[in-house]
Formats: sequence, C-alpha cells, structure tokens
Amino acid sequence: MVFCQHEGYDFEDEYDQEPDDEYSPIFHFNPSVEYVVPHFPTPAKCAQECFCPPTFPLSMYCDHRKLKMIPHIPSHIQQLYLQHNDIKAVTAESFVNATALREINLSHNKIKSHMIDHGVFAKLSNLVQLHLEHNKLDEFPFPLPSSLERLFLSFNEISRLPGNALQGLVNVTVLDLCNNYLDDSLLKGKYFSNLKNLLQINLCNNRLQTMPPDLPFSLIYLSLENNSISYIPENYFNRLPKITALRMSHNNLQEVPYNVFNLSNLVELNVGHNKLKQAFYIPRSLQHLYIEDNDIEFVNITLMCPSIDPRNINHLTYIRMDQNKLTAPISTYAFFCFPHIRIIYYGEQKGSVSQSTQLRTPVVRRFLTPEEYDEAEDGHEMEDGHEEGEREDDYFHPYF
Repeated sequence: MVFCQHEGYDFEDEYDQEPDDEYSPIFHFNPSVEYVVPHFPTPAKCAQECFCPPTFPLSMYCDHRKLKMIPHIPSHIQQLYLQHNDIKAVTAESFVNATALREINLSHNKIKSHMIDHGVFAKLSNLVQLHLEHNKLDEFPFPLPSSLERLFLSFNEISRLPGNALQGLVNVTVLDLCNNYLDDSLLKGKYFSNLKNLLQINLCNNRLQTMPPDLPFSLIYLSLENNSISYIPENYFNRLPKITALRMSHNNLQEVPYNVFNLSNLVELNVGHNKLKQAFYIPRSLQHLYIEDNDIEFVNITLMCPSIDPRNINHLTYIRMDQNKLTAPISTYAFFCFPHIRIIYYGEQKGSVSQSTQLRTPVVRRFLTPEEYDEAEDGHEMEDGHEEGEREDDYFHPYF
C-alpha cells in the first residue's frame, strides 16, 4: 500500500495537532512476498565533460560547457543535451556506440553543413527528435533516419535542399524551418506530401513569394509569417482540410479569394500586417481572427457572415482590427452573426501619413452570460500561476 498526499494538502493543520500516539500506518506485512527495491538501469559510465544524474540515468547533460567537440557517448544514453556550446563538427566517431539515442539537442552551436559526417544521423535508428536550430547550416541535413518525428532547423542559413532530402521521413510530425534562406525554387518538386504524418510545418521568416506547394493532407498547423507572399490560389486549401491554425502575418497580401479560408476545422487565422482592403468569408469554426495593420476602410459583415443558421452558429470570439483605416466601428449586426464574440479590438487606426486616429470605442466587449462568466473565471484561475511578463497585453486576452 502506498500513502500519498493531495497537491493542495495543508501541512499546518497537521502540525498544529498533538501527535497521536496510537497512530500506525495501515500496512500488513506478508511474509510470503519478497519485497525489493525496483531496479533502475544504472549508467555504466558518463563522459567526464558531462553530467549524468542518477534520477535520469538515460540522459547525459553536456550543455553550457564551452565544448568544442562532441564527447564520447556511452551506449545506454537515450537523451543527449549539447546545446549552447562551441561545437563546429558532428563526427561519426562520437556516435559509434550511441545506438540507443532518441533525442539529440545540438542547438546554439557553430555547426556548418560540411562539418557533419555523411550519414552520421541516419545510423541512429531510434532517433525521434533532433535539434539543430541556431547553427550555421547552409544545407538541409541529409540523410536522416526514418524513425525521426520532430526536426528543428530554425535560425540557420539553409539555402539548399537536396531533391531527396525528405525521402523516407514518413514519421515526421513537426518540421521547423523558420528563419532560413528558403525561396520558392527550393521548395518546388520537394514533395512535402510524402511526409504522411506531418502535423506542423514552420516556414516563417524565409524568402517565399508564393504558397508552398504539395503540402500533406495531414497538416493542421501552417506558419508562413514574415515572407513576401502576395497571393493565395483559390483552391489552395482544398487538399488541406484539417488546418486548425494558419499564420500569415507580415506578408504582401492585397486581396484573397472570398472563400479561400472556408475550412471546417480552422480555429485561428492571422493575416495581420498585410495590405488587405476587404474582409472575406469567416468559417463557422473560427474563434480568433487577427487582421490588424491592413488597409481596411470598411467591414462588410454580410461578406464575413452571409447567413445565420441557429443550428450551426459561428464560433468567433475575438477580432483584432487596430491599425487599419476604419472611421467607425463595424455594424452591430456582427453580434447576431457571431453570437460568441467577446472582444472587437479597434485600438488606433491609420489616418494621414503623419497621424493616427482613435475610434470613440477602442475596444468593444460583449457582456458574458453566467455560463460564459464562470468559464472565464476558470480561465483566470488557471493563469494566476503565470508571471505577468509571460502574458500578452490584457487588451488581447480573450476573457478581458
């Protein structure tokens, strides 16, 4: 029998009481049972430059140690942490016996593509997570093991993507390529659709001018912020029906096809900091819409919500519309079309070149129903443990 305590247990109540001499734990020793301490694998050895804590016997911590080379890795190690060092090369010699590795973190080093031994990662047949962000890679690392599930390559200088670089990566669910030098020519014919289990792809802060081609059917999160994309083909998302979050802020979008975002699972849409002049159709599943810093002068609610269906209502709760060219709030018909809406944030609007204007009502809030209020209070209680610095401006909090 194991005695536990609730996480909210108040010790003071117990210590204030007089000790109970008659108390004894309810435990009955059974002489026919052999009681032993559970066995945990004890590491045979650990690289002298690193630390292998007894509480995590399969992990080796070598981070923040100004290492210039990867130390020898014992065969039992499954998690290897080498981030924040001065490592410039990844040699096969270091990984000769490291057949059990499942996670490698080599982020924040000085690794260059030509200093990675060919096939060094491909031989690690159990590897599921690889961090190489914040290095000096100029080429997508290749080949990689088919076991890989999460690959992080952001903040590099990748401008080359071999034709067969994605071949065999059938288990990858997360691919992060933000903050590199990828352009349209590099993505053509690369067959992202072969990544059958891909759920999230991050291509923000690159040099794309068109939407990435041939994305897989499984995708639910697409990040394309800070590129130069000016157009979305009308049927682009027909092959991506599972998209839940789409982030396309800081691009050059001037106009989008009216129904292009009509996706039944879309919850978050961010097209802020573009050059849009007109609203578009809002799918019923959408909850958060960001269209700040565009050139919108008037919002036609009937375009966003052409019909009201009591059996299938819209779920939009929040709209951010500051830094547009609005001169008046949108029609109150919005509250009939979007009955769940809680905040429409107008903030400051663009005026002349040297001036900005403020609407009389910078923030519109709808009073919550008792049920919604209780839900909002629960949300506040859950966030009370977070530091204020981690929270966004209260204007943008969905329950403000």
